[in-house]
Amino acid sequence: MRKTSTARLAGGAVIAATAVALALVGSGTASAAPPKGPNNGGNTPNGPTLDIQLLSFNDFHGNLEPPTGSSGRLNLPGGGTTDSLTPPGVGGVEYLATHLAQAREGHRYSLTVAAGDLIGASPLLSGAFHDEPSIEALNALHLDVSAVGNHEFDEGYVELQRMADGGCLDDGDGENNQNSCPTGSFAGADFDYLAANVVYEGTNDTILPAYSIENIKGAKIGFIGMTLEDTPDIVTASGIAGLDFKDEVETANALVPVLKAKGVNAIVVLIHQGGTPPSSAAYNAACGNGAEIAADSPIIPIAQNLDPAIDLIVSGHTHQPYVCNIKDPAGNDRLVTSASSFGRLYTETNLTYDKRTQDIVRTSITSANMLVTRNVPKDPTETALIAKYQALVAPIASKVVGQISTTVTRTANVAGESPLGDLIADAQLADPSVIGPYSAPVIALMNPGGIRADLPFSSPTSPYGEPDGSITFAEAFTVQPFNNYLVSLDLTGAQIKEILNEQWTAPNTGSNRKILQVSEGFSYTYSGTTLGTVTLNGQPLVDTTTYRVVTNNFLAGGGDGF
Repeated sequence: MRKTSTARLAGGAVIAATAVALALVGSGTASAAPPKGPNNGGNTPNGPTLDIQLLSFNDFHGNLEPPTGSSGRLNLPGGGTTDSLTPPGVGGVEYLATHLAQAREGHRYSLTVAAGDLIGASPLLSGAFHDEPSIEALNALHLDVSAVGNHEFDEGYVELQRMADGGCLDDGDGENNQNSCPTGSFAGADFDYLAANVVYEGTNDTILPAYSIENIKGAKIGFIGMTLEDTPDIVTASGIAGLDFKDEVETANALVPVLKAKGVNAIVVLIHQGGTPPSSAAYNAACGNGAEIAADSPIIPIAQNLDPAIDLIVSGHTHQPYVCNIKDPAGNDRLVTSASSFGRLYTETNLTYDKRTQDIVRTSITSANMLVTRNVPKDPTETALIAKYQALVAPIASKVVGQISTTVTRTANVAGESPLGDLIADAQLADPSVIGPYSAPVIALMNPGGIRADLPFSSPTSPYGEPDGSITFAEAFTVQPFNNYLVSLDLTGAQIKEILNEQWTAPNTGSNRKILQVSEGFSYTYSGTTLGTVTLNGQPLVDTTTYRVVTNNFLAGGGDGF
């Protein structure tokens, strides 16, 4: 623990089938750290009120090194982007740790929390070691509590539990370009990983604790952590087999009386679900000041229906920056925050806790998003951690695996097709490993959400010094930072057309539509949400004919709602 006079209780929960009551099934405690500075706001440590700081972020995705390109950019107020800063760009865990440490100065009581997707879809520096480096980095920046997000399930829920509890995988010492515990051990998360709405199928037991209680000089604050209920639609099915994902509102509201029975009236929800403000919104814009989130944002009905006893909502998933008030069921304003992604921002929230009511004074809560600029000293602990793993990953990362003659982008045309999507689909079709005893595939399908970066022709900042046009394993991994594998299967023409129609039916409707990337020789037309002609090598697809199709296991398992 890093906080002053603070103790933690992490509660596992049993969720009743009626979703109206929960019973405690497990807990743990941690000791307190020594005082670290004067109390903020002049309150005496044992007075009737305490001023408490809450620092939060979300969607870190293992970005230990400073993210580049658009991943390291945010809009500035008044126009322009953070590329104009000196030095340009934002993010990087060395800088995030320093900013958080500086933000805590002068605040006697401070907690740091997160809203999920801290790991998963990570750059190679973390992904090559099963994201163990990211957990170590988050420990070093003194994270206290986090919800899980959908990407915490990228390698399956058992692996997520290992991230929380520690231990090593027997993964063949670098087999498949991954290596668990390269220096011999992995202690797991120092912070509480919470998954209130994820239970074992057929039981009411959560896979991780449902909530955590932080006790600051007698001021108890309860944190409920949840991923989005729709997580099964956006993760590999095999990794969550045997789990149920519960409704977010029902789960959190059922926990309120459980926390109150433990003397906790101050409650914060950490939820991996979010909203979408205008793309032009500045990093620090608030609702009413250019950051109004879209009316169809999933976080809105959740926030509107969470119990009024919940004082604050820290959200994520959409990678957007906002600080917004959304009225609770009692008609009172309640702040909902999100700090973009990749460690580019953190949200500073300040609040007053009244010991007489044992609750947060709702009208005292203020929040603002803060840039993680790169003009501060690097945190030496994080720098040393990065250097250690850079040396370990270099033999894999620096290997040249291919050549290109121009940058291949993931930017889609009006039809939803991108050059990089086509390239990946063609590569899937050409991979001989998917043939086995079966016939060679004739069609390849790729989900666009699995393409996370462009493939650059020139890499002036590459640490490996490869010539222009040479693609390293690190660059290729950045494009598809998942542990997916290829699957080939037989589908009829009618089934293929059904899949194509699912590109614009629920849950892929409106702005959420997901246009599949396809291999050379396979094409189709559509107008709005109506499928037109579908051909293979110029010939119409026949409904009753069987075709061999190759895709990744995420899509084959029903990912993205297909």
